[in-house]
Amino acid sequence: MGDVLSANLGYPRIGEKREWKKAVERFWSKKISKGEFLETTKKLWLNNLKKQKEIGVDLIPVGDFSFYDHVLDTAVLFGLIPERFNTGEKQVSLETYFSIARGTKEAEASEMTKWFDTNYHYIVPEISNETKPFITENRLLRLFNEAKKELGITAKPVLVGPVTLLKLSKGYNRDHFQTLLDALIPLYIQVLNELRTAGAEWVQLDEPILVKTLPKEDVSVFQNVYQRIKDGTPGLSILLQTYFEAVDAYQTVVNLPVDGIGLDFVYGKEANLQAVKTFGFPQDKVLAAGVIDGRNVWKADLQATFSELKSLLDAVGGKDKLWVTPSCSLLHVPVTVKNERELDPVLKGALSFADEKLDEVVVLAHALNEGASSAAAAFRQNNEELSALKTSVHRNNKEVQKELSHLDQELPARPGSWKLRQAIQADAFKLPPLPSTTIGSFPQTKEVRLARRRLRRGEWSQDQYDRFIKDEIAKWIDIQEDIGIDVLVHGEFERNDMVEYFGEKLAGFAFTRFGWVQSYGSRCVKPPLIFGDVAWRGPMTVRESAYAQSLTKKPVKGMLTGPVTIYNWSFVRNDISQATVFNQIALALKKEVHALEEADIRMIQVDEPALREGLPLKEEKKAGYLHDAVYAFRLATSFVNNDTQIHTHMCYSEFDEIIGAIDALDTDVISIEAARSHGEIISTFEDFEYKKGIGLGVYDIHSPRIPSVEEMKSYAERALKVLNPKIVWINPDCGLKTRKPEEAIPALRNMVEAAREVRAELENTVGK
Repeated sequence: MGDVLSANLGYPRIGEKREWKKAVERFWSKKISKGEFLETTKKLWLNNLKKQKEIGVDLIPVGDFSFYDHVLDTAVLFGLIPERFNTGEKQVSLETYFSIARGTKEAEASEMTKWFDTNYHYIVPEISNETKPFITENRLLRLFNEAKKELGITAKPVLVGPVTLLKLSKGYNRDHFQTLLDALIPLYIQVLNELRTAGAEWVQLDEPILVKTLPKEDVSVFQNVYQRIKDGTPGLSILLQTYFEAVDAYQTVVNLPVDGIGLDFVYGKEANLQAVKTFGFPQDKVLAAGVIDGRNVWKADLQATFSELKSLLDAVGGKDKLWVTPSCSLLHVPVTVKNERELDPVLKGALSFADEKLDEVVVLAHALNEGASSAAAAFRQNNEELSALKTSVHRNNKEVQKELSHLDQELPARPGSWKLRQAIQADAFKLPPLPSTTIGSFPQTKEVRLARRRLRRGEWSQDQYDRFIKDEIAKWIDIQEDIGIDVLVHGEFERNDMVEYFGEKLAGFAFTRFGWVQSYGSRCVKPPLIFGDVAWRGPMTVRESAYAQSLTKKPVKGMLTGPVTIYNWSFVRNDISQATVFNQIALALKKEVHALEEADIRMIQVDEPALREGLPLKEEKKAGYLHDAVYAFRLATSFVNNDTQIHTHMCYSEFDEIIGAIDALDTDVISIEAARSHGEIISTFEDFEYKKGIGLGVYDIHSPRIPSVEEMKSYAERALKVLNPKIVWINPDCGLKTRKPEEAIPALRNMVEAAREVRAELENTVGK
């Protein structure tokens, strides 16, 4: 009988210091050749594999590394290329690959949306009823062979499974699902057999769609799919991997015709453990037990986790039937804690990034094989480090806890109804029909980033930096007025990140130097660590907003990030409830909203782009989450005067199932994306009568292309078929931080012109 094995499901692509991001962006800007780009990224990828080997991981994945997105990689592998990018050639060039993700001057980028309930965004595959899948290049085979040749690693190839791939795709009639699946399965079999011939022993097929609430007929599809794959790949072991939650149809899933099942024992812990206890686990399969949190950065309690694994070991019937793994790919956490030399030692001692999580996986597997005594020192140190943080005086704030104890269970409410507020605000602001605005941020140019670095390095005084920020604000107020935008913003030049900025000014947060994670494409974010009770320490945004307002007679929006987004885009302590942290942040933001209102900022935008992404995957958990999210938002905003207009912004979300909660936020204006989804989001409002203000994102800011006036008009005109023109605003999909001025300014001119032309058409229609 063999040993318990340690296995990884996926590793961060970006490098310890974002080497991947820098290489990608240098290639896009033509600062390095394709050959240099491929050489740089290959070295980074091989280093990732080498580190995992040195840590002692038994089963190391390949196929997790990507130039942009692993879902896009899978779609391209099987020839699922949008028609507008189809060159007719069998192989897809690197240039075409990036064009699908980013768009070109002639063609819109493919849609992008959140990967289940994470902050990672994937490129949505586009498939028509006539799509004929084919293999472009077996990239997995090349990666497998390179890992074997360069490092002597017999890797575990990983790719998105066929059912999840199709379920996450768009553009085809769902009646064609089985036809497309039938076309894909032989191609999967071919790819897997080529890997088997090259020496692969295990292949990991990710089917996270199984953790969602699925109808029985969808679950039954898996039996046929995996029977065909198993029959077609003799001698190859298949791991069907799930993550992010428990599987509802446990008995069906664990009895599928595969050789191993991967289950999440962190985010689906209670249900999956109960299912194993109640129904057992097949003795002829491997259980890949995801016991190390792949989505948060705190160390596991190794002693408690070891006890859980012991119970699983009893259920599977032998050491060779159990793998110890993270709960999901480590794509969602930073690379390593070792470079964080400036963190408080107590906090640093409780952190675990990708490399440290793999250390935990290996320690636990070793302890199961050799006995707990072999890991006694590691367990003892782990307990001391976790205890030190738990008892830290920095974690507990009695004033915050007192405020929380006084909260009412009833939803906070605005003083006046939305109808009353609408009338008061129309009189106060006197905006034209279809008023134009932006979401908040303007381009963070190299000059802006350099100024921030100079301040951080001590090369500039705070006064020098403040003068620079004021000059940028004044410049962009002038630009907005010249373009003709109706409601202005100050541009957020002082902000490094929409969450990190607020965390730096609130109590209860800490920050890493290299704790970067990939959000989408080359866009990386550095989530704050919420380790203690959150509290307001003083005005955070008033100075910049008030200065911008002093430069113009047009309204300037105050810009805040909402409590749910701050939570969802942070690495959050795991010792108190989600609702408690929501409300702590909301109470702090309430004080900031009050300070803005006192400074005569009459439009205040509290962004919640991450509200949808935090929606639980299980139906029975959604209502509780949405209630808590709405409560926190209203706690932060509902006390303002009727003539103060509250805005919010949400992006890249499927709004259908949360439209009721969006309405319950009781904002005066919500801005949403419409361009990246090619206007499809508007269909939500065909079935739901939304009566408050709504800003349509007609400009996809995640692509460098400059959309035409006609293109942006088309989104607005489609929306006006289902929305009352009196409530519609025109804006970009999202903030313009990542765009260059030479991209943003002409695009905004086109946006304003589109609003003017549609406005004129409306007036002509009314005149007739």
